[in-house]
Amino acid sequence: MRHLAVPATVIAGALALAACGGSGSGSGSGSGDAKADLSVSSSYMPQPVSDMAAGFLTIANEGGAKDELTSVTSDAAGSVTVHRTVGQSMEEVTSLDVPAHGRLVFKSGGNHLMFENLKRKPKQGEKVTVELHFADSGPIKVEMPVKSATYNPANGH
Repeated sequence: MRHLAVPATVIAGALALAACGGSGSGSGSGSGDAKADLSVSSSYMPQPVSDMAAGFLTIANEGGAKDELTSVTSDAAGSVTVHRTVGQSMEEVTSLDVPAHGRLVFKSGGNHLMFENLKRKPKQGEKVTVELHFADSGPIKVEMPVKSATYNPANGH
């Protein structure tokens, strides 16, 4: 009987090790949990008062792998740059992480988009189309509504 106990232990150990190579391996094969699953909400642009404007939104990632926002484009502006706020100063960055099972938030006083050299000043009630580009996921087009220059998303005014 003792001879059967050793093979059973070896088989159980092999099965446990095989289970470790599942979707968490990051190989891309297996279940969809090893990929980013991105969506965008709460986007808006305060009505610009010059040839520059800010943009805010939230990128949610329901997937099991992180991704990175690498660039943003829009026909409304000569360029769109990504900024983060550190302390009291803002700095342009080449990318920002969208964590697995997390969110990347762009809000006043924090991370934000800068639309530079606007081709025209969009007015409240209009929409500006932007395209978000990522390191791994495909691009996402967003229709960003233009709100009043003093819009506060916390109270909707």
